[in-house]
Amino acid sequence: MKIGIIGSGKIGGNLGKLWAKAGHKVLFSSRHPEKLSKLVKEAGENTKALSISDTFKENADVYLLSMPFKAIDEISELYADDYSNTIIIDATNPYPERDGDLAKNVRDANYNASEYTAMKFGTAKTIKAFNTIKAEHLQNNAFRTSNKLTIPYATQDLDSMEIGKQLIEDIGFDALYIGNLSDTNIMDPDKAIYGKSLKRNNLKELVDSIRRY
Repeated sequence: MKIGIIGSGKIGGNLGKLWAKAGHKVLFSSRHPEKLSKLVKEAGENTKALSISDTFKENADVYLLSMPFKAIDEISELYADDYSNTIIIDATNPYPERDGDLAKNVRDANYNASEYTAMKFGTAKTIKAFNTIKAEHLQNNAFRTSNKLTIPYATQDLDSMEIGKQLIEDIGFDALYIGNLSDTNIMDPDKAIYGKSLKRNNLKELVDSIRRY
């Protein structure tokens, strides 16, 4: 697959390196792509650095959103013609102290953060994943063959459910499907499974226990 990384920080950078190692073509992006040369060198072949605009014009199969939540409005509006009919993986989190009123309003609304992203990127199919795991856990636990950690994810449709599962398993994690985007409140900051790095059975037990009440 060709994967565009929108936001090449700790989560986006680590995921890009892991997906490249797994054999995917990875496009790292930044407002200043010339600053990503070290990341591209570390990631090896199958990777390159581009501007955000050029990354969207590459017609990738999947785009990972790993930038600050406050950038969602701007990016979705600027590049709407370029991500149409693709898959968006939303790894963002709304932090009011960083993202201001947008994050506060979304956290106070009757919809959750992933539903907001799906609404803004309405011509794409949205997957929510990789927003609950810490960057160091992602980096240090990839490509395990046993005692795998689990990445929870949610999707809008069956096609993106399979893509989400594949991209999680390709880098050596188990995948736990928790439902559609309306079910992702438990993945948000300060919620039940945010920041939890667990094996699949333990994570499923936690999710199931929450849903019983």
